[in-house]
Amino acid sequence: MAIVRFNPWFEIDRIQRQLDHIFDEATPNLAWDGAGNSSAPAVELHEEENFIKLKMELPGVKSDDLDIEVTEEAVSIAGERKSETQSEEKGVIRSEFRYGTFRRVIPLPSRVKNTDVTADYRDGILHLTLPKTDAERNRVVKVSLNGQVPQSLNSSEANTKTETEN
Repeated sequence: MAIVRFNPWFEIDRIQRQLDHIFDEATPNLAWDGAGNSSAPAVELHEEENFIKLKMELPGVKSDDLDIEVTEEAVSIAGERKSETQSEEKGVIRSEFRYGTFRRVIPLPSRVKNTDVTADYRDGILHLTLPKTDAERNRVVKVSLNGQVPQSLNSSEANTKTETEN
């Protein structure tokens, strides 16, 4: 009779793999691969004083296949990576590229003027420049030394408060 070493983690690993499989089937556009990468395109946000810059990696996606919608609080980008059909006489081709539709909704850290957005798409990178609204650019935060929660003020309110306090 063979002696088999008991592994208490075996069942937990099996259940984890089954749950991963269930979630991969339920959310095919956000499926995770074994390395922990999402099939949704990667995004970078840079906030500056007067605008927010958004960059998104979209290699292999044509500009005609993109749909970009901007609200004051979020950017929604949808598109499709179309597969190219290839055949080879000697056998199967291995492909690790991800094809299909995707949709990302990126919440913005500040309100933007969605009517003045500029976009540029080159070399598989989408660049969006999102100008902030005047209210966001002129916002002043009052800092309290007593440990109270800071209040947001517009610069005109801050100037009025400073003048009345003096």
